[in-house]
Amino acid sequence: MFCFVDHFEPAWGKADLETQRRRVDRWCIGYRALAAAHHDADGRPPQHTFFYPEEEYLEEHLDKIAALCADGFGEIEVHLHHDNDTAANFNATMRRFVDLLHERHGAISRDPATGQLHFAFIHGNWCLDNSRADGRWCGINNELLLLRDLGCYADFTLPSAPSDTQTRASNAIYYATDDPVRPKSHDTGEAVRVGGHPVGDLMIVQGPLGLNWRERRLGIVPRIENADVRRGCPPTDARIDAWVRTGIHVEGRPDWVFVKVHTHGAQERDMDTLLGPRLDAMHRYLESTYNDGTRYMLHYVTAREAYNIIKAAEAGKTGNPGACRDFHLPPPPHAGGSARRRDAPAAG
Repeated sequence: MFCFVDHFEPAWGKADLETQRRRVDRWCIGYRALAAAHHDADGRPPQHTFFYPEEEYLEEHLDKIAALCADGFGEIEVHLHHDNDTAANFNATMRRFVDLLHERHGAISRDPATGQLHFAFIHGNWCLDNSRADGRWCGINNELLLLRDLGCYADFTLPSAPSDTQTRASNAIYYATDDPVRPKSHDTGEAVRVGGHPVGDLMIVQGPLGLNWRERRLGIVPRIENADVRRGCPPTDARIDAWVRTGIHVEGRPDWVFVKVHTHGAQERDMDTLLGPRLDAMHRYLESTYNDGTRYMLHYVTAREAYNIIKAAEAGKTGNPGACRDFHLPPPPHAGGSARRRDAPAAG
């Protein structure tokens, strides 16, 4: 399962409106062209999950991104930068934004059993649950509880190394339990496992973290491998192999491997990497090396689909995980465009 999540911030660097428009337009044109040339074992093109920041909301940007997603190239989820916040303000801000994304832009799925909107979350500046040592860029020690009650199905912030917000738990998918009077309650947790049940307050879905000895700084010092993809750390074949070898999985289902990588896609310095030959080569390598139909089957997934497949593994499902993309949470209203599948055998 290959999941690409994006802290997508069109206003990065306090950009003016015309610069923001150019950034969004370049993505909406460039990503269609890039992704349409590739597909996984189920006939799906690469999926990009746009974690859009609440504080940068502009209707015209979200309309364009939602159209890209409706064409079958990804989904929209929730990102937030905040500082010295309060629980009351956080709740009001998040409810307003989640409702807006769903009602105006067709994003965010509704739980078929309860009717509640459910979303994935990435915390700005990596500071989930007030996890920075100096207390900046959050301010709320019970953030996991608040997210749970608001309808967050999983957090996709980590890894964050070398930041001090990095948790002791690494390379894991687990449930965290909030201690409402202490920060960084997701530092450890209970692994999601086959035959298990949800515990605690929030599922944490981490990406690969380790040391890159193949691509050393100055040929001597190993780089931190934290699954970040951009110009300064492009997705080389060696890095892709390392992501897969990390083997992040639901306990008891080691054959379903989750590779979650991240980027900040709206920054010009990185767009040639993210929308050009480097990403094209990444997908060609994934599709040639990890999609042979015997040892490996490649599945491009959104954050929601990764969560659904995790829950399917927890429930004991076997076989083709691609058949479990909608196991619990259905697609958001904008989903279902013509690019979602190519001619391919039915999942079984």
